[in-house]
Amino acid sequence: MAIPAALVILPLGVLFFVSGLIVNLIQAVFFVIVRPFSKNVYRRINRMVVELLWIELVWIVDWWAGVKVQVYADSETLEVMGKEHALVLANHKSDIDWLIGWVFAQRHECLGSALAVMKKSSKFLPVIGWSMWFSEYLFLERSWAKDESTLKLGLQRLKDYPQPFWLALFVEGTRFTQAKLLAAQEYASSNGLHVPRNVLVPRTKGFVTSVSQMRSFVPAIYDMTVAIPRNTTPPTMLRIFKGQSSVLHVKMKRHLMKDLPETDEAVAQWCKDLFVAKDDLLDKHKAEDTFPDSELHDIGRPLKSLVVVILWSCLLVFGTYKFFQWSNLFSSWKGLTVTAICLAVITVLMQILIQFSQSERSTPAKVAPSRTNNDGESSSNVHNKKQ
Repeated sequence: MAIPAALVILPLGVLFFVSGLIVNLIQAVFFVIVRPFSKNVYRRINRMVVELLWIELVWIVDWWAGVKVQVYADSETLEVMGKEHALVLANHKSDIDWLIGWVFAQRHECLGSALAVMKKSSKFLPVIGWSMWFSEYLFLERSWAKDESTLKLGLQRLKDYPQPFWLALFVEGTRFTQAKLLAAQEYASSNGLHVPRNVLVPRTKGFVTSVSQMRSFVPAIYDMTVAIPRNTTPPTMLRIFKGQSSVLHVKMKRHLMKDLPETDEAVAQWCKDLFVAKDDLLDKHKAEDTFPDSELHDIGRPLKSLVVVILWSCLLVFGTYKFFQWSNLFSSWKGLTVTAICLAVITVLMQILIQFSQSERSTPAKVAPSRTNNDGESSSNVHNKKQ
């Protein structure tokens, strides 16, 4: 049953931000006292600590909203997932693709080491952005002149990561919307590229750099295709907080890194061809409302996230009771005012988190390949202006 957002955003926000600040504090302490002496010990500790926060969002998907994630993959792929480093390539179909990736990673005991390449502003998000920074997410400025060295250094730092990690790379550069699709189609048509119908034109520079830096220590690429079934309302953070369920279909395909071409140009073309195939696959999904010739797997709804949220809730209720008992905060107008301000701040922060996840508010795509037109201006610049 759908629940009015106002009734759930505040209590869920209090739980998430209070527990998140505790996790951030623990991360900061270990970052200062452990990481300077042993980076790998810090990573192992951080992996366990940060999962205590991120699994709350998994709980919201699994238990609060009851979002059903149906996975299509061969059994051999599912068997090896979570046991190796991997670069994850996914289309950016919905507002919560990143969260669905966390759900999938949690099923394979890889949630605490699930990483991503994200825009720089993400790390300033209270609690969740800070936890990502402590967890070695890679933050870019969307300017290749600045980002190339940042990306290379960040990827090289992962070379000695002690446990299996997944690094998500959204090569479309932004979340999918119809307006961005129209702009991508116009750009592709004017540049002699495959005109997409269900995806955006991939930006290949980051992918090529990732492959060149990770080829020696990452054995696989996970090709993740997200589709929304027919007659299903696309999931959003707001719908999830309101307890509104959705269904998502996810197709997983494993590619061996060693099978990729050697040259940068060929690797870039491999990525483009992958998205052409992904585009065709999504056409078939539209027609059949499933991924044809693929084995469907039930990834279940583990109790772990439910147990963690119950424990956090008990700790929060007990701590709040003791705090109010000690401080007599409700015995004066000043205390009531401070409490009201804190709750208002949490409400605003939750609204920021929801808005940050919305596709309509994401940055327009900047497709990389450039050609000069008759006016001496690159076609990629024209593409950006039209968006």
